[in-house]
Amino acid sequence: MRYFAPNIAPENHCFFGADGGVSQGKYQSLNTNLKSQDKKENLIENLELIAQSFHLSQKNMVLCRQGVTNHAEFVTEPSLVKITADALVTNRKDLILGIRTADCAPVLFYDKQAGVIAAAHAGWRGALKGVVENTVCLMEAHGAQRTNIHAAVGPCLQQKSFECMDDMRQAFLQETPDNQIFFMPGKDDLHFLFDLQAYVKNKLQQSKIANISVSGIDTFSSKEDFFSYRRFKQQYQISSFGDYPTQLSTIKL
Repeated sequence: MRYFAPNIAPENHCFFGADGGVSQGKYQSLNTNLKSQDKKENLIENLELIAQSFHLSQKNMVLCRQGVTNHAEFVTEPSLVKITADALVTNRKDLILGIRTADCAPVLFYDKQAGVIAAAHAGWRGALKGVVENTVCLMEAHGAQRTNIHAAVGPCLQQKSFECMDDMRQAFLQETPDNQIFFMPGKDDLHFLFDLQAYVKNKLQQSKIANISVSGIDTFSSKEDFFSYRRFKQQYQISSFGDYPTQLSTIKL
């Protein structure tokens, strides 16, 4: 499945799903996790298939070495996991920015007037640390205007599937007690359900971005369409650190 946000032109972006690639087994089929134990040649071919949908090559891609940071990097050259960051910004027309996720929220940004784009990896830790705000600020530093930025939040773990413990909730409440609205009661007093999509949308709104779309697609329950770290973990399919498939969310000018 491919998801296209309604507020960014389809020829400029795509939230790719799990299908359409060449990987086999638990990585089937469009795996893009270069840290996984999937065959290297399959990973490169998957990236090539994605790039070809933009009429470019995987040699035009920029993928960063992602973590749980708030760091956004301005890029002018293609590279595969050489840059350590959780968001990428560019004004180069021949680059494809890509963010890998498997439950975290991918966020794509587009300012057509300024010719500036961005892609951010917003897991709950990165979102709490300010990756969304830092991405918008870096876009602005390179000519974008907040009033012209279109932002799209792609498929991610939805609230019904995002169970967490109270220690995570307390981390958000330390930021502001108003964050309580993003949590619902869970199965007992120690468990809660977190709305990552709504939290990321709120961060965008606080950054004065008005043109926002959200997918509403749950990676956990969309078993045939999207990879999910949480689902793979529950199914005991992760044998070593980082060894799970991810989908790629992409944007270009």
